[in-house]
Amino acid sequence: MCAHRPSCPATDTRAHVVAAHPEQGWQLLCDGTIVFDDTGELRPDGLAVAPRRVPGGRPAVAA
Repeated sequence: MCAHRPSCPATDTRAHVVAAHPEQGWQLLCDGTIVFDDTGELRPDGLAVAPRRVPGGRPAVAA
């Protein structure tokens, strides 16, 4: 999918960011993967990768 050389790595490794939308919480990688700020992913083959959340304390609450 990517046009740069050398071509991007396999889907299981990090590819280059081609579009970033931090205000919306996602980035598009050159291999077609969409990576979300919560660490979830949507891959070009349709596979959804669940967020890798750290177990722990209470969630932050706005005052």
